[in-house]
Amino acid sequence: MHLAGVLLFYAFKIGDEMKLFGLKNCDTCRKALKMLPEIEFSDVRADGVPQDVMARAYEQFGAALLNSRSTTWRSLDQIERETDPLTLLAKYPALMKRPLIVDGDRMHLGWDAKVRAALGIA
Repeated sequence: MHLAGVLLFYAFKIGDEMKLFGLKNCDTCRKALKMLPEIEFSDVRADGVPQDVMARAYEQFGAALLNSRSTTWRSLDQIERETDPLTLLAKYPALMKRPLIVDGDRMHLGWDAKVRAALGIA
């Protein structure tokens, strides 16, 4: 399965530091990285997403957290698609809709004008 063109990321703020986890080759990520230049990047395939962050995100966003339009989702059989979403996300981090941005106790899903405004980005 080839997912080189897929990008997903999440930014995790620790104090004044944000950390961005993602897949490298997506235009959406490049745009976000350009607008958030101080973020430290970590590859989600190599490092995964912390379980507590994923659980909080799923609690807030529910099924919207799963990117059911992704190549990864389309490659799953029906039995796997019926698996617990957090289990699927742990096994296939690329299934997470992008971006998921964690800013302290706030979370944002997507990279639209509303999210950018919430982050104070014009």
